[in-house]
Amino acid sequence: MEGISTIKIGNWHLSPVDTGRFALDGGAMFGVVPKVLWSKTNPADDLNRINMALRSMIIKGNDRNILVDCGLPFGTDDKFNKIYAVDHSKFSLVKSLNDNGLVPENITDVIVTHLHFDHAGAITKLDGNDRVPTFPNAKIHIQKAHWKHALHPTERDQASFIIDTYRSLDGTGNLNLIDGPGELYPGIHLEIINGHTPSQQMVRITDGKSTVLYTADLIPTASHIPLPYIMGYDLNPLKTLEEKKAVLPRAVEEEWTLVFEHDPFRPMSKVIQDNKGFHLAE
Repeated sequence: MEGISTIKIGNWHLSPVDTGRFALDGGAMFGVVPKVLWSKTNPADDLNRINMALRSMIIKGNDRNILVDCGLPFGTDDKFNKIYAVDHSKFSLVKSLNDNGLVPENITDVIVTHLHFDHAGAITKLDGNDRVPTFPNAKIHIQKAHWKHALHPTERDQASFIIDTYRSLDGTGNLNLIDGPGELYPGIHLEIINGHTPSQQMVRITDGKSTVLYTADLIPTASHIPLPYIMGYDLNPLKTLEEKKAVLPRAVEEEWTLVFEHDPFRPMSKVIQDNKGFHLAE
């Protein structure tokens, strides 16, 4: 992700950072959209997997070092790495923190959009036989309703959660369960969406003039900007459609910059609208 500069909004400095690469089935990533369309922008390998970024965001300012999402679990086994084509040869969480002058102990806050393994797997690490917070001095901000769901996922979405990677946060004093949308810090807003998974939270940073929206899995890649491009992983795809219809017009009208958590080619962009719908702005 060379060449991506820091964005300044108010007193906050925002840096999208890569923590690795992995791959997921292209059909699952694009739902009802046929491969002949999605493969134009996201070519698949011989197992029908597409290359995916693991993109977090660092927010610095007001004596805080905030991390939004943290990527895959540490120390995944060979089977997991093979299934998901895990690649940390170029990007890793620790390297990205170091490149921004940070170590895990410097992080004051972690905003977890949701607890799927590719978004929050590294929230803890093994210390001997014990699992401890990776960011020992940080408050971990998670929606209360999502926390409850993640401890007891359904048969349909349980493969997206690795409960052992976050269950131990309970009782550590690091966990901050939030009940609904709101302003976490001045200019940093949490927006709740429910189509992908219950009480996922996007992060919107604004000073009233400029706005950045970390879209998490509402719009995981720039290819998911068009309204029908919705993941097969979403528990309630029609709800996702409603949420995109609410977010994208505002993004166009107010010229928001969207940060895409999983796009390996386009870390962020503005959005335009024409008579054919919503599109990536070149």
